[in-house]
Amino acid sequence: MALPRGRAARRAARPESPLRAFPFRQLRNPLPPVAICSEEQIERLHQASMQILEDIGLEFWDDEALDLWAAAGAKVDRSARRVWPERGLVLEAVSRAPASFVWRARNPDRNVTIGGNHIAFAPNSGMPYVTDLERGRRPSTLRDLEDFLKLAQSCNVLHFAGSELVAPQDVPPSVRHLRRMLAAYTLTDKAVRDVAHGRVIPADNIRLAQLVFGAPLPAEPVVGGVVNVNSPLRYDTRMLGGLITYARARQVTIVTPFIMAGAMSPITLAAALAQQNAEALAGVALTQLVSPGAPAIYGGFTTNVDMKSGSPMFGTPEGAQAILIGAQLARRYRLPYRGSGSLNTSKTPDAQAAYQSMWTIWPAILGHTNFVHHAVGWLESGLTASLEKFVIDAEGLAMFYHFLKEVPTTAADLALDMIAEVGPGGHHFGTSHTQARYLTEFFQPFLSDQLGYEAWREQGGLDSVQRAHKLWKDLLEEFEAPPLEAGTAEALRDYVARRALELDRIDLYA
Repeated sequence: MALPRGRAARRAARPESPLRAFPFRQLRNPLPPVAICSEEQIERLHQASMQILEDIGLEFWDDEALDLWAAAGAKVDRSARRVWPERGLVLEAVSRAPASFVWRARNPDRNVTIGGNHIAFAPNSGMPYVTDLERGRRPSTLRDLEDFLKLAQSCNVLHFAGSELVAPQDVPPSVRHLRRMLAAYTLTDKAVRDVAHGRVIPADNIRLAQLVFGAPLPAEPVVGGVVNVNSPLRYDTRMLGGLITYARARQVTIVTPFIMAGAMSPITLAAALAQQNAEALAGVALTQLVSPGAPAIYGGFTTNVDMKSGSPMFGTPEGAQAILIGAQLARRYRLPYRGSGSLNTSKTPDAQAAYQSMWTIWPAILGHTNFVHHAVGWLESGLTASLEKFVIDAEGLAMFYHFLKEVPTTAADLALDMIAEVGPGGHHFGTSHTQARYLTEFFQPFLSDQLGYEAWREQGGLDSVQRAHKLWKDLLEEFEAPPLEAGTAEALRDYVARRALELDRIDLYA
């Protein structure tokens, strides 16, 4: 038998990366959600948001959206593109959205439940720059996108793979979505999402999904995207085109106001959250006017602004409060909730990046966030994706799987016989109880260093960023694309090639 050579030989010679060995499974949160507002305070926020909808109104820069609101009975001023929907109309429409749903993946074993106590982690998305320890910060490319997709596929702590993990600057904007989705479907078999920009891009994404999942699409959604409100109080043409297109196809819309308190809303957190609530509910309601029962997620992305520079701040106490209160509001309306997981303003994967990320991911978990966006890789207020921070954040996510496990208290777990056997002053290293469980009882880190100083120095004295650098390179070296039926892959490539020639003559955001 021929011996493996080159890359195959190196892959066979080393043990599988612990990131790949981590089992893929849905994470459930058994803890009661943390609620930092009383029911009375949540009711005040609700009433304030209803007043915003009815008395102030929102702008919808799309004729079809205005038609839908008018047909539903809302007050509409077409010349001003403004809508004043009554609370009864909004709440009745929102009530049609499912409280939970299954987001299907190409591999059915990787389907994801969104809603209830389920948690789903999604990677970084949309960054125009990439950084790593060797090459530094640079504009992102298609190769970078493919590398991040490979990492997302390989890291089983993540439930989603893509597709817009970074924005490839070497691909013309008119065809980026085609290249992204082709890469996502050929390099991963996890659930995918892409942008909701205009009608053309989501329509292409739905057509590509049909080539993978069949036409008509399954009853459960297979693709979706984030619909960002152009806060304050405006849905622009691009976002409404995406919302309507995805909702009509009964795919997922993640309706997310982006509010920086002090800039896009009044400076107080209460005002910012009341505005967030009004904007999010209006978008979710519109999805239901398009297609009752279409899956929608209430998104929260409220934070405070740096009043010295005007820039957004992430990983702050105010941002943590906004995540938790946003989750409370979403639960009030029985909607799945989207938050974020690794937000920070640091330029490198340093201590600041770590502690600001912890101030984001912990509130997301404690608040029962269902869709944790940007769970790994985020740097520089979302401008840059870091390959090293991707791995650092992945270890943090892996710890939650262990932390959220039930603590069993059976007789075997209490081990009173072992306590009696060892008695005072002994140790438990050699007991049968320890020997039977030492490989599985504790969380085994794949990045953190546990060596003594001398041993750490002898092994190179690498810090966490250097170790993360080696880990992501190992993952890319080991990567093997999941199987995809040859005819499906050919159909995807043919569609992308043909469609790319057509898009030069089409307004993507019409």
